[in-house]
Amino acid sequence: MLYKVKLKNAEDTILLDDQVYEYLTSDPYLVRVDFINNLRKHSSGCAVFQKTWKKADGGYKTETIYLHKIIAEKFLSDGKKGKRNLVGAKNGNKLDCRLENLVYRSRSVASRKRKSSSKVGYTGVYKENNRYRAVISVNRKSVHIGMYPTAEEAALAYNKMSRKLYGDDGKINVIKTRSDSENSSQLESSKKEA
Repeated sequence: MLYKVKLKNAEDTILLDDQVYEYLTSDPYLVRVDFINNLRKHSSGCAVFQKTWKKADGGYKTETIYLHKIIAEKFLSDGKKGKRNLVGAKNGNKLDCRLENLVYRSRSVASRKRKSSSKVGYTGVYKENNRYRAVISVNRKSVHIGMYPTAEEAALAYNKMSRKLYGDDGKINVIKTRSDSENSSQLESSKKEA
């Protein structure tokens, strides 16, 4: 069975397996702090529990528990080995906390899986004059893949090289079709007119 839990500060919901939901709603400490009803969306996009406690000396202590981490530590302990000590979402959705979607990764894999900050919108693709350069990072060095007439062709070249070098651990760009771009442009212009 699949549970959907609404976040306290957003319209988004978290996806949880039944055994995970059972744990989160029956663990004595998590029940005492009302963990399941106080999950918020963190600025990083994942679900987090944060509570500030007053200490005996008059100061304050903030407790932070990341949902994906507590689930991985409880249910995926065999996956945490060596450099594979960061928890990530296979499908990229940080609010999908089903066990089949969570995986331990190394820092380098997590870095490759991060969302692109490229102005073009694709990882490893940069505009130069009227063409697009595709590059990929190998051993912390930028490696030139090629120059292409469109951003989409450069992104496809990046994807091919990423699969070749990193397999399933590589970042793959989701290529926008022309109709997606046109629909997005039409939506933006209709917003400006309104």
